[in-house]
Amino acid sequence: MSNTSVSEITSSRDGADSPPTVEIPATRSAISEAQRLMHHLSVVPSQKERRSSRNSFGASLPIPKVKRPSQARPAMQSIPSVDILAAQVQDLAPEKVTSAKNMAFAFDIDGVLVHGDRLIPEGKKVLEILNGDNELGIKIPHIFLTNGSGKPEQERCAQLSKILGSPVSTKQFIQSHTPMSALAEYYNTVLVVGGEGFRCREIAELYGFKDVVVPNDIVAWDETIAPYRVFGPWERASARPRDFHNTNINAILVFSDSRDYATDYQIIMDLLQSENGRLGTRAKDPVSQRIPIYFSQGDYLCPTEHPFPRMSQGTFRLGLEAMYKAITGAELERTIYGKPERATYTYADEVLSCWMEEIHAEKVLPENVYMVGDNPQSDIIGGNLYGWNTCLVKTGVHTGDENDKENPASEGLFENVLHAVIHAMRKELGTDFKFEFDTSAYNPTLVDAPISAVADA
Repeated sequence: MSNTSVSEITSSRDGADSPPTVEIPATRSAISEAQRLMHHLSVVPSQKERRSSRNSFGASLPIPKVKRPSQARPAMQSIPSVDILAAQVQDLAPEKVTSAKNMAFAFDIDGVLVHGDRLIPEGKKVLEILNGDNELGIKIPHIFLTNGSGKPEQERCAQLSKILGSPVSTKQFIQSHTPMSALAEYYNTVLVVGGEGFRCREIAELYGFKDVVVPNDIVAWDETIAPYRVFGPWERASARPRDFHNTNINAILVFSDSRDYATDYQIIMDLLQSENGRLGTRAKDPVSQRIPIYFSQGDYLCPTEHPFPRMSQGTFRLGLEAMYKAITGAELERTIYGKPERATYTYADEVLSCWMEEIHAEKVLPENVYMVGDNPQSDIIGGNLYGWNTCLVKTGVHTGDENDKENPASEGLFENVLHAVIHAMRKELGTDFKFEFDTSAYNPTLVDAPISAVADA
């Protein structure tokens, strides 16, 4: 648009051909302000241009210690005949067994094994193979490492077990806020944000947090704090209001995706500008008195049953960072868990070694770990930075026909999770490795030849 003055527009309006509207030059630039206001690590996911952590000020991320399996010997149980046959086969192939125990998989879930509540068919076959339906009849160590959130681990594992048709144990499962349970040792009263209803309060209490506040508690206390919120009777009945003028909130924990951006932004911004986390106050020095805020993960997009990935917790964080900078003039110091943060992978190592002890009674961490994911900016970059092998699949966030250019998977791009697992297992166990356990070939009641003869064939 030209720099035509208002008087020139007004005078031209009197002509016979004048348009029925008047255009007034804008006083504010049409270019988005978020880019220049944002900390560069928030908007540049490239592996080449970022540090190993997205935390602005290098804050540490506490993670919990993983409980080791009980050393008590279980009571004698009848061993299924398939397990007996598998043990005999494994005795005849010690080198392959060693290689099988020295490899492991870490699977992202949404976009790799499932889309929401809908199974990706190849995911079912993969878990069957890793749970023993393979040439050796051996269990290949694998864990689930997801930036998903919003449900207790036990409930999410039961849901996944049903969808995938294979058992998923809480002992091999990490969602984005699982390591945040360690924060219960540091903070007493916390605001927990995100998720459906009051589920995240339930999760935080299961983690051991003593005093958990959710946004609805605050709105029930003072509805003017969220002027655009319609507060229903069920929400009011389930809330736990108190006099927040006399409550110091020690930290803000964003456990899951916000279901109400407007309300959550209002409350978080009030707390970040308050005096030591007390609502209704404004700090004289908002930086030194600012309470800490933690995000369970930083993904911008998440694959769902919708044809295109939906915005995730990372976009909520970007908006908050821009608001905070625009309103206060200061950068928001925040801490981010989840992939690709190193703390999450360190915790995954602990979980993986404990799972090895669970299924093979060996306290060892496999050397050859394969991260299978659909998001280059979390699954792949995190695995690459941690020294794992990485496999990118085309069933989620990444849908192109080429490996990601900025964060390429070290093992390449695969059509789906089954192709990735077959590639990795053949690499570690040989190109002739078979992906089913043929009981009829090894059962002495069904064949004349002894097992050793069959194995040598």
